Amino acid sequence: MFRFRSFSVAATLALLLVFTTTPAAMLGAQDEAKPQILFTNVNVFDGKSETLSEGMSVLIEGNLIKKVAKDDIEAGDDATVIDGGGRTLAPGFIETHAHLALMGPTISAMESNSTWEDFGIHATRMAEMYLMQGFTTVRDAGGANGGLRRAIDAGQIRGPRYYPSGAFLGTRGGHADFSSFTSPPGTPSNFNRLNLAQDINGVDDVYKFGRNNFRMGATQLKFMISGGVVSAFDPWQLLAGAQEEIEAAVQVANEYESYVMAHAYRKEAIMNALNAGVKSIEHGFSFDCEIAEIMNAKGAYITTNLTAFDPGLLDVPAVRDQPTSLAKAKSASATFANYIPNMKKCPVKRGFQTDCVGSVAACNIQIAYEKHLNNEFFGPYQSMITLTSIGGEIVALSGPFMNPYLEGKLGVIEEGAYADILIIDGNPLEDFSVVGTGNKWFGAKPRPDSPETIRIIMKDGKIYKNTLETM
Repeated sequence: MFRFRSFSVAATLALLLVFTTTPAAMLGAQDEAKPQILFTNVNVFDGKSETLSEGMSVLIEGNLIKKVAKDDIEAGDDATVIDGGGRTLAPGFIETHAHLALMGPTISAMESNSTWEDFGIHATRMAEMYLMQGFTTVRDAGGANGGLRRAIDAGQIRGPRYYPSGAFLGTRGGHADFSSFTSPPGTPSNFNRLNLAQDINGVDDVYKFGRNNFRMGATQLKFMISGGVVSAFDPWQLLAGAQEEIEAAVQVANEYESYVMAHAYRKEAIMNALNAGVKSIEHGFSFDCEIAEIMNAKGAYITTNLTAFDPGLLDVPAVRDQPTSLAKAKSASATFANYIPNMKKCPVKRGFQTDCVGSVAACNIQIAYEKHLNNEFFGPYQSMITLTSIGGEIVALSGPFMNPYLEGKLGVIEEGAYADILIIDGNPLEDFSVVGTGNKWFGAKPRPDSPETIRIIMKDGKIYKNTLETM
């Protein structure tokens, strides 16, 4: 017969002591076990300041920045120490408008000849390319759902932190309509079937597809409220989407405490978006000082692909090989000539945007050229904050529920921020080329897998590239 045995008072107290103290002790042991990496002898660009802080040390513990100090920092005996050799330590770069899943070369080719495997494989390769070019965070502006982020965050593939928008939302005949010319209304396109884009026709569709995007892992919504260039049917001057539809998208985003990013070229489209509560204007080529005043008052942001102002745009296959797109590009280039002067005269917070649709090699070149143009138009300091802290502010708009990265800030070097860090040769505030620029777009030679001047790439406390000696 089984019998319970009574414990002595002393034994019982001992057991209670073990059970009540073990969790705290275990937590303390776990904290102590977090790996440490100490960067010494670095000049810090913190993502905001106009000058570097020289002779600094930065301690990483786990996936966060533990301490930033001028004085020596005490680290654990097992800490990895990396002497920066007087190089620049900066936040990892942030791309705020990419399309990792869209391989090109044209919309029609992707619509008629591409499967989900094609898009997924391309997105995987693009993710690794972006990371090795120094981008530790990417916001996707339409086409991909949350699967790529889950794979990256789980360590199955290499890539940046990832903020997907899910399927493009847009009207029939608008910039998100990728169906063939003869497709009748209601016929699903390849993009529709794969949930890369969805046609909306009224507020109910916005509710349905917007909420489904969040369900599928989107961190924000993308609404096409203007026409574009590479799409087949829509003039870039198109005012797409009724005001109540745009407001419905904002309502859905607000339900999740997130936001809407809106593709908008025409001034009236930009104004409609801002009046509806859109927080991020994409492209915004008709930008002027009236728009700037409203954006600053509402705390809105803009991201603009500066490659759109390059004459070589007319040679992009997605433009050159589509007669309607080529005609639109010529018209748009002439109309948007005032963007740069207006942005300098009436600045707003601007995120880095490449907007590349094409091969990995081609996008690598375009990214480097986009970096170059940022410096050419706005100078090194504005370019650096565009690549870092402003990008961090933009992705944080996803809010407390849909933002998958809430432990620390992004785009800054400060205590408690994520350990997303680059070590760069030279001083990018004086010589911007050290961030990995390219002064040529079309006809440029293939870019290296990673810029030689970016010596260390760290994301989430993990080093993905290191060409410096480690002690």
